[in-house]
Amino acid sequence: MACFHSISVDTERVNGDLLMSFTALGRVNHADYMAIKAVIDSALRAAAGQKIRVLVDVTEFEGWELHAAWDDVALAQRHSHDFYKIAVLGNSRWQKLAAMVGNWFVEGESRYFEEKGQALSWLLD
Repeated sequence: MACFHSISVDTERVNGDLLMSFTALGRVNHADYMAIKAVIDSALRAAAGQKIRVLVDVTEFEGWELHAAWDDVALAQRHSHDFYKIAVLGNSRWQKLAAMVGNWFVEGESRYFEEKGQALSWLLD
């Protein structure tokens, strides 16, 4: 697992596919995105041709600094075709809305959940 200021990234193999887990804590800034970019790119290169499933835990996420919000959109656009399924785990109405908006930027299927067990069950199905 790689941990940065406000984002942690973990990767593991599940049934031959790659599961990437992101946990956002507090307020995310531009430096956080710059730090995780290399980790994401490396994991995606290693998983070429495989289904990539993503769990994004935003239960303790408070938002982005302005530049980081743009970084988030750019990251989604850059990898829009790389992800098979994305489960967003949150606990507030604004997080659910942000997950719905984020779905516009990716080709894979994306859903919002408030329970981790349900998110993982859907994600790994």
